[in-house]
Amino acid sequence: MTRGKPPEAAAPPPVQPVRRSFQRSHRGGAWKVAYADFVTAMMALFIVLWMMNSTEKVKQSISGYFRDPRGYTTRLGAGPAGAGEGLSFHGQTAGDLQKQIEQALRRMPDFKKIGGNVQFSVTGEGLRIEMLETEQGMFFISGSANPTDTGGHLLGVLGAELGKMPNQIVIEGHSDARPFRNAGGYSNWELSVDRSNAARRLLQESGVRIAQIVEVRGFADQRLFRPEDPNDPRNRRVSVVVKFQ
Repeated sequence: MTRGKPPEAAAPPPVQPVRRSFQRSHRGGAWKVAYADFVTAMMALFIVLWMMNSTEKVKQSISGYFRDPRGYTTRLGAGPAGAGEGLSFHGQTAGDLQKQIEQALRRMPDFKKIGGNVQFSVTGEGLRIEMLETEQGMFFISGSANPTDTGGHLLGVLGAELGKMPNQIVIEGHSDARPFRNAGGYSNWELSVDRSNAARRLLQESGVRIAQIVEVRGFADQRLFRPEDPNDPRNRRVSVVVKFQ
């Protein structure tokens, strides 16, 4: 019996390469928003920590911004008139200036009667001293640029004190929203400027040096002390700003 060769095994079919289709997944960008919020929160935390460890001068400048934010809206470091004054504190701080001036004014015999109408505030521009009017006219004769005896005395004491300081001074005149009734076109604009100039003359006569006064401003009713009540007599005021050096 002849043995034959075993039948050859059939060759396996060729292996076909496996082709996988990789589809690029499209992911959303929500994580970017969350990450941005996280970074913003961290920045806010670092700013708060920095403020807590800052000097008293820096804290006062920041406090001035929140007390009078309109003084900063025109330009960084600008005061109510956008004069571009800086925020640096050199020499005396705002607290030192206010204490020195208040002590001088409190020596006035009638200061208790008028003290409620003299207000201090710290802004980016400097220490602001507001002389707020009454309906009858406390510091200036009503409807006039002529100071009353009380106003003249106050400005005299203030001028003697400011004349001892190296700080520059800005003087502002303001009115309420009631129209000024006078012939010849005289309006609240003229009245506010005339009152600030009258205050300037009295300050200079009392000791303020000519070079100290760098601006005399008149705003009429454009910068109200009480914007919620445009006719409030306290909107009629003269402001003396002692600028930080």
